[in-house]
Amino acid sequence: MNNTLKKPIVSSIDNSLSPFVQLKNINLTDCQWTSGFWAEKFKTCEEVMVPYMGEVLCGDIGHALNNFKIAAGEKEGEHKGMFWHDGDFYKFIEAKIYVYAQNKNSKILEEIDNYINIISKAQEADGYLQTQIQLRPEVDRYENRKYHEMYNTGHLLITACVHYRVTGQRNFLDIAIKHATLLHTIFMPETKHYGRFGFNQTQIMGLVELYRTTDDKKYLELAERFINNRGKYAVEHTDTTIGYPIGDMVQERTPLRESSEAVGHAVLALYYYAGAADVASETGEKELIDALDRLWVNVTQKKMYLTGAVGQAHYGASTNLDMIEEGFINEYMMPNMTAYNETCANICNAMFSYRMLGLHGESKYADIMELVLYNSALSGISIKGDSYFYANPLRMLNNTRDYHAHENVTETPNREPYLSCFCCPPNLVRTIAQVSGWTYSIAKNGIAINLFGSSVLKTKLADESSLIMHQDTEYPWKGLVKLTIEECKETAFDIMIRIPSWAIDAKIMVNGSETDVAVTAGKYATINRIWKKGDTVVLDMPMEIQIIEGHPRIEEIRNQIAVKRGPIVYCIESPDLPKHTNILEVYFDKKQPLVAKHQPDFLGGVTTLEGELLVRKDKSESMYRTVQTPEFETYKTQLVPYFAWSNRGQAEMTVFMPVVWE
Repeated sequence: MNNTLKKPIVSSIDNSLSPFVQLKNINLTDCQWTSGFWAEKFKTCEEVMVPYMGEVLCGDIGHALNNFKIAAGEKEGEHKGMFWHDGDFYKFIEAKIYVYAQNKNSKILEEIDNYINIISKAQEADGYLQTQIQLRPEVDRYENRKYHEMYNTGHLLITACVHYRVTGQRNFLDIAIKHATLLHTIFMPETKHYGRFGFNQTQIMGLVELYRTTDDKKYLELAERFINNRGKYAVEHTDTTIGYPIGDMVQERTPLRESSEAVGHAVLALYYYAGAADVASETGEKELIDALDRLWVNVTQKKMYLTGAVGQAHYGASTNLDMIEEGFINEYMMPNMTAYNETCANICNAMFSYRMLGLHGESKYADIMELVLYNSALSGISIKGDSYFYANPLRMLNNTRDYHAHENVTETPNREPYLSCFCCPPNLVRTIAQVSGWTYSIAKNGIAINLFGSSVLKTKLADESSLIMHQDTEYPWKGLVKLTIEECKETAFDIMIRIPSWAIDAKIMVNGSETDVAVTAGKYATINRIWKKGDTVVLDMPMEIQIIEGHPRIEEIRNQIAVKRGPIVYCIESPDLPKHTNILEVYFDKKQPLVAKHQPDFLGGVTTLEGELLVRKDKSESMYRTVQTPEFETYKTQLVPYFAWSNRGQAEMTVFMPVVWE
């Protein structure tokens, strides 16, 4: 065991020494929100999201802490919750650690130490730690992958590394090392029985982070072994696969290095790809990176919704006709009302892009991160911060589906205060808690601004020189961003500013004067000069209202449009329509302009788009009807940000609307 661990980067990813990374992480605490959108979201996270989640998971409703207490011998009872409930509890702890990192509230650290003490007592002597197995004597360790041992392991390792990085304490890290060493003993040897076992591949990310933390290469080698095993063995049912779909569902029909299409369960796939990107950042393997490049394009260009959401169907089939659940189906097959778009999958989409941003240093990856964060991620939680969506469709129509027809319902017409499958809420909350760490990256010769939000950055560049810089903005509601240098080195360095792909005709001013720097939508604008205290850079992005149509192959939205302003996707919601209006009766009139209006006291403070829509008067319940000239009436209303829908009670909603062009 390494007792001389290096000083780590305070982040879920420490790529500070990764040799094949172009943009490296800052410490989470290097960026402090000061005001505006993300400052308000972090405050809600700190004051509502994390405390509320603690009440749920540490009590009898969520039962997650109880499971560890029972395994530790501190409580009588049986395991409750999904097989992956341990992992969800680790994610909650991770979120709590990020909050502690920012506010240094000693009470939070005491609570976390109490959890770790219980977890330590629950761990078996050889390092095994899975309450869903330990509390079921009829089940053997690593008997069947459906018990999600690898998923729980991954989140254990990640959270333990984050805890060590923030606190410097080894109490959680030592639990993780002991557990991962057992994993290496079992899974590193070439055995057919375990060759197909790791299917929810969170453990790959966890093993890479443990390698980065301990500098013990066996963990990196084991992470790569899990990648190499996928697609290596014949796709058939074995004792370890009974009870869960196989093949494309779990990305095992095709080896990753040969893959060009994202298939199967979207969360499983994207955790897998994110882990593979972590491995590639350490090994630099071209074949692996090439495959990830192909998969990223396939996900974001052929299987992703306008909101950055992924995982088109609850149930379906892959292009190889393997059964899939909660995942990817055919390219351009994008249903709106039945879109699954699990919150976890959307977040994983951003996680994958964040890692690709590090590998390639290209702005397009941060575009996806931003798209997800402002739309399909935030839609998963209420503005108040205490109720959740699991699925995130682009259209909701009342009374068309029986949301209680299946056990363990994950699709609901309203956000719920507790979901029996609780993977999404802590995943989203831990993401909100760490967005400040995604905002900037360390470039080879300077700093990159990936995301926008009022903040103060205090960090060190690659040469260990200090940089203090303020960012002031009302983004995403306004497109003006001002950077002010407070402290920096005396030699020239780069300030790289992401120009979002939607920001056509953006301009940059340095100290009030125009520059000859190329400002291109979808690229970083790089300004290299000798900077000094008081220097300012102003990015001005026109916030034009954009009318969006889909690729002609997306049959569900042919002759329909959506509305977007800056990074925000908008929708029309039934509270903003005449009573008894079916959401499908609403048409967009291309001739009528929309006007942006900021409403600081509405839905937590959002910019709405006001204008006139058309409501069809000639209604029919017939499945088909004779073509006639539609009759419309105009209705003055507003569009609201997609992430803010369903915060005013039961509602219908749609992102895409049929359009009247003339």
